Amino acid sequence: MLGGRRIGTYRIGTYNGFLLACYFIPAWSLAALKIWESPIRGLFDRTNVAPAIFVSDYLNLSSLGTVRFAWLLALAKVVVAIFLTAFLALSARKAWRDNGNGEEALSIALIVGLVVSFTSMILASKVGETEALRLHATETMLLLGGAIVLLVQPQAVNAARANGVEHAISPVQSFSSPSS
Repeated sequence: MLGGRRIGTYRIGTYNGFLLACYFIPAWSLAALKIWESPIRGLFDRTNVAPAIFVSDYLNLSSLGTVRFAWLLALAKVVVAIFLTAFLALSARKAWRDNGNGEEALSIALIVGLVVSFTSMILASKVGETEALRLHATETMLLLGGAIVLLVQPQAVNAARANGVEHAISPVQSFSSPSS
């Protein structure tokens, strides 16, 4: 209790999802917006340069095919941002947050984001873009870490309950000040 008020009851996966959303919603929304404003110029932006170089060098697509690829990449990034926004909205309500109802939206965002980011990382290594490789490797590790937390958290709670440690790891932890 802090000042007579309960601070919050969040799962660690929820905190992790909030942090992921703080990065991926603005970053990937802006990258998609640049593609939608000008598909070719937005595709060759720093955040999308590795798939752009790969598509232009190895696939030999026409200009219309490159634009379609750019829109598909922008759509995938927007889908991740939309599902992360849905996760934030679902996690804002205490009753839904306690039951983990926002985790479905977070898991869909993590899966689609992992596919996009991992593919971009592989393409960046293929075309030799080291800065893009670092960016996509970092994004892949962030998303993979979030997925691991979502997968391990329920199993850790079940294992603790099976061992009779009911209060050591609980699915919903209350954080309060030391004076309470």
